[in-house]
Amino acid sequence: MMAHSYTHESPFASLSDISGKKITVMGLGLNGGGLETVRFFARHGGKVTVTDMKTREELTPSVEKILSDPSIPKENVIFHLGNHFMEDFTSADCVVKNPVVNFSKNQFLQAAHEQGIPIESDISIFLRFCNSPIIALSGSKGKSFTAGGIAFALNAAGFKTFLGGNITVSPLSFLHETDENTPVVLELSSWQLADLRGRKLLKPKISVLTKIIRDHQNWYDGMESYVADKKLIYAEQDKGDFTLIFDDGNYARDFAAETKAVVLKYGGEDTGDDGAFLRGNRGCIRFHQGEETCFNDDLLVKGTHNRQNLLAAALVLKIFRVPSSQICKILAQYTGIEHRLEYFFKYENSSGIGFEFFNDSAATVPEATLAAIEAFPKIVLIAGGTDKNSQFGPLIPALKRCEKVYFLKGSGTDKIKALTVETGGNEFSEYSDLQSLLHDLHIFLDGFTQPLPVVFSPACTSFGMFNNEFHRGREFKSAVEKEFSKKTR
Repeated sequence: MMAHSYTHESPFASLSDISGKKITVMGLGLNGGGLETVRFFARHGGKVTVTDMKTREELTPSVEKILSDPSIPKENVIFHLGNHFMEDFTSADCVVKNPVVNFSKNQFLQAAHEQGIPIESDISIFLRFCNSPIIALSGSKGKSFTAGGIAFALNAAGFKTFLGGNITVSPLSFLHETDENTPVVLELSSWQLADLRGRKLLKPKISVLTKIIRDHQNWYDGMESYVADKKLIYAEQDKGDFTLIFDDGNYARDFAAETKAVVLKYGGEDTGDDGAFLRGNRGCIRFHQGEETCFNDDLLVKGTHNRQNLLAAALVLKIFRVPSSQICKILAQYTGIEHRLEYFFKYENSSGIGFEFFNDSAATVPEATLAAIEAFPKIVLIAGGTDKNSQFGPLIPALKRCEKVYFLKGSGTDKIKALTVETGGNEFSEYSDLQSLLHDLHIFLDGFTQPLPVVFSPACTSFGMFNNEFHRGREFKSAVEKEFSKKTR
């Protein structure tokens, strides 16, 4: 995908400019971003047309929330669902696009752009009107966990902090509560960053880049263009800002050389420079002074990768001048976030053997599932789904270390199965639905004599069987609780 910029002058110099303007919201969806965009513009007097290729029936939960919201003037919203109409784009004063819509391949956005109509996103609108200190975060692995950890830690340290962006919370939902004293943590996908290209709106006080791996290659024309979008996170920073970079040796050197901000690396070896690193299971910070401990071996979250990501939260607290002793206490309380190696259920079989269940549905790439496997000595793994041009080779040896593996069917599962056959790996069971998979798992656990964690970490996307990874995670948790409340024969 070629880099794009659509920087026609915004029609909104102030919030009062929204009143009476014709706004087309492209992509209502079910995750809340489109919903909050509609609410925001309608409440400020905009004449909003909501358009989505999904039907009204498919979007019923979002539509009903709009229609039942007393704060939204109903005369300010119309729905054009199940199709897009060119006039909605070419006659608007502004189009607000969903980040997953590919600008370069969309005839409606191209037509609007050619007509000189500004194309915005909920993130760009938020940044136009927000004067909070911004902590912007992107990467391939660990984004949501790290963003959640930073927001949790700042709130626990006494800073009223908001979290939004790709984590399925539109920042427009809390814009009215922000001011210059309320930090905002924004998790930004590469697509959301691409939507900000050329606008000069994103100037974070702190930018954070988590581990970069091969991802979204079904969207991009190669890693170079993917990484180019990630680099936008620090493009407008200066020497008074901070860029925190996961130090894995792949892209860290380039990021550090390009940013104008103060560089703090984390997660790698102790180089003697300012930054953060692991010494065994202990987290350590070096920041304008000698080495200090930022967390010990008493963390609630599991896995080395999560410990590495919490180092970024520790550095953010240090930049906000939180004492190291307080940082240790705060990070020891963090439990992680939903769908990211989230502990949610414990089952005991008739022999009193306990099995803890973890929902890692946000693991949509093989590397994330590999990290989940490595977080435990031995697990039962549930994986599989739709491929997004991922490379599954490194995952295959790790599957052999699992006590048992169950797979949901999909194109990604087909690729894994082919690789398993090639390498002489064990055969595994495939299922077309969660219910039958969990039924067989239930029988297996009832006959097992050692406690084991059961980890749902798909390594694939969820398309086809689920709406998205969040829907998949919620369905998994619900199905587990329903199945394991039964007695097996």
